[in-house]
Amino acid sequence: MTEIIPAGQARLAQIRAVRDGRPLALADGWKADVADGLATLQKALASGEPLYGVNTGFGKLASTRIPAEDLATLQINLLRSHAAGTGTPLPRPVVRLALALKALSLARGASGVRPEIVETLLALLAADMLPDVPSQGSVGASGDLAPLAHLSLVLVGEGSATDGEGTSRDGKAALAAIGREPVTLGPKEGLALLNGTQVSTALAIDGLFRSQDLLRASLLTGAMSVDAARGSDTPFDPRIHALRGQPGQIRAAEALRALLAGSAIRESHRHGDVRVQDPYCLRCQPQVAGACLDLIEQAGATLEREANAVTDNPLLVAGGELLSGGNFHAEPVAFAADTLAIAVAEIGAIAERRIALLTDPVLSGLPAFLVNTGGLNSGFMIAQVTAAALASENKSLAHPRSVDSMPTSANQEDHVSMATGAGLRLRPMLDNLEGILAIEWLAAAQGIDFHRPLTTSPPLEAAFAALRMEVAPWNQDRLMAPDIAAARALLPSLADQVKLP
Repeated sequence: MTEIIPAGQARLAQIRAVRDGRPLALADGWKADVADGLATLQKALASGEPLYGVNTGFGKLASTRIPAEDLATLQINLLRSHAAGTGTPLPRPVVRLALALKALSLARGASGVRPEIVETLLALLAADMLPDVPSQGSVGASGDLAPLAHLSLVLVGEGSATDGEGTSRDGKAALAAIGREPVTLGPKEGLALLNGTQVSTALAIDGLFRSQDLLRASLLTGAMSVDAARGSDTPFDPRIHALRGQPGQIRAAEALRALLAGSAIRESHRHGDVRVQDPYCLRCQPQVAGACLDLIEQAGATLEREANAVTDNPLLVAGGELLSGGNFHAEPVAFAADTLAIAVAEIGAIAERRIALLTDPVLSGLPAFLVNTGGLNSGFMIAQVTAAALASENKSLAHPRSVDSMPTSANQEDHVSMATGAGLRLRPMLDNLEGILAIEWLAAAQGIDFHRPLTTSPPLEAAFAALRMEVAPWNQDRLMAPDIAAARALLPSLADQVKLP
């Protein structure tokens, strides 16, 4: 099934589907907009006026005029010189997003490219023939120049691309494999391909989708920890949250109530429990998860707008003018990525505290480190240490990248967003969060085992059963790492079970 999206009107759900492998087609009408923009560019070029990046050099070299006979060479030289990236390749889902976002942007008709450029981007995406793009080399201003140069080289038959089977080809062979010829760039087309925020936005959107999934998973592992620790569901009463009025908090509390409804463990200690209040990591879950939910949705709104934006320079605007501006500056994307990083760090931080609670017999009332015959067996002692290490690393990685700036291009580009780095760091943070939640799931299931024959709620019993299909109870010490890996592989199924209202 193909996602058919009007240029400028993509929604996050459609973008997620494209990231996950669905082809993208543009709704009818985009070619007329592109043709209008191209006609405006050609008229401006015929006037003989200096046009940045069309008949001039780039950046600090913008005052250098380029003769008409060298305009095509100017564009291909731009791609080659700017393909100066380094580091490991961007993950395939991120490259899919970048291709889609670049096509959506150029199709709005403000960039002065031919339809052939957009069609080639869409063809690569449809065939899952993805350019090999180094992950490092952009500061998130003047566009994601280096990574977009590597992406764009494939269109002209240079660079390299890898198909869905893992076979890498040079750019010309990659195009031939999908039935296309290399493109010869026209005026401004190289600049339009390189200028823009599509890579930093792709990284942030990929992080957004994973953050959404892991937040939902954390609500389930958190609810399971409540029952494992014989905690109270009173803090999730809707009347408490209505009095504050924070929308994410209200929704998180509702999700937690639904996850715990029908628990026999909870009913067993509803009356006569000597604890008046649970520790914050159990009691304040709606407040923390809800605040994270609000931040994630705020970031999502920014990134949805950016996914539909035209962010190259100069731009062809209504009235037939070619205007130089700064839409390539990715400050909104940097802020969104930094916001996501804060939420990811906090989701992991409070989950690690729940793991620590479960392994502490004074707080949980469970056997020390969730294992019988303590001393002979260490149980979850070091699993909690691992979770602490991951949570600590995420706290360091959550430092905002957007507050940094390093002047480039001989001080012509003297304030940059660092949005690409802000997006890049989300992947290792989310990997860390996966590890923390996998450990919490294991620990909470182990805690619930100690309460048998009492059962938890139906949704939590289903999650418990899914885990126990892959991971046996911890009756005596064994290798812990395979259990963590197994739980981690199952985490997407947890996210699917939690529906946020």
